[in-house]
Amino acid sequence: MDREEAVGKAKTNMLEGEIIGSLSKLFKVFGDPTRIKILWALNVHELCVLDICEVLGMTKSAVSHQLSTLKEAKLVRARREGKEVYYVLDDEHVKEIFETGIVHVTHICKEHQKGERK
Repeated sequence: MDREEAVGKAKTNMLEGEIIGSLSKLFKVFGDPTRIKILWALNVHELCVLDICEVLGMTKSAVSHQLSTLKEAKLVRARREGKEVYYVLDDEHVKEIFETGIVHVTHICKEHQKGERK
């Protein structure tokens, strides 16, 4: 395929603006270290807010704020059991995105250690 064909194919197959915007927002949510820690903890097991606070060493209000962002992005969901609210990853897609990211950064770190990437 020559350059002109490649450019034409890329233009023809470009994602729609709405999809690009939604994907950008999703990756922005993944861009916060605290939210990454919460997602990792929930990847391990369902937890209530106080459990997440203990795992992260954070206040309830700080954790609740981050959980609200994660819920809005449809990355976690909640269920009530008595007075407690438990959180879990929303579905397998979230787990797959998260695990793919881990594989990618682990690969990059190994390359850097070997001096293969600059």
